[in-house]
Amino acid sequence: MTQSLPALPVADFRTLMSHFPTGVAVITTTAPDGVPRGMTVSSVCSVTLSPPTLLVCLRNGSPTLDAVLGAGAFAVNFLHGDARPVAELFASGAPDRFDLVGWRQPDGAAGPHLVRDAHAVADCRVSRTEPVGDHTVVFGEAYRVAHEAGHLPLLYGLREYQVWQAGRPAESG
Repeated sequence: MTQSLPALPVADFRTLMSHFPTGVAVITTTAPDGVPRGMTVSSVCSVTLSPPTLLVCLRNGSPTLDAVLGAGAFAVNFLHGDARPVAELFASGAPDRFDLVGWRQPDGAAGPHLVRDAHAVADCRVSRTEPVGDHTVVFGEAYRVAHEAGHLPLLYGLREYQVWQAGRPAESG
């Protein structure tokens, strides 16, 4: 006999996950009409080394998800510790966000690279998608990566941003 389990309240799950610090990234792509799209995420995870695959979780109905699916590609811009304002901007839904940051799209890139705010970027081809609740899990096979030396990652946990420091996180300015 299968027992019916109670549903966990959203607030309880949100609190639980706030206790798991994670890196902060901006997913970018170019829509079929040529408009750049992007959103802040903290749900990025490596899946496998061969082929080099990661996953991102994007909100259903977001223009960024629609553009990623239309383009079949996306860039993961891993933000550095001084990029908290950019994380907040791309989480805000502001329609002019790309006018407010430095970016370029190198030849063959999967999406805009946030040149002043990312310490690493992975260009990915969409290899598969899986709808789950109000989000879609997008698997991307990385085909190119770029790194900027000398930057520490931006983290998010306990509902605040922090900068990774050698040995332990320290507060972001």
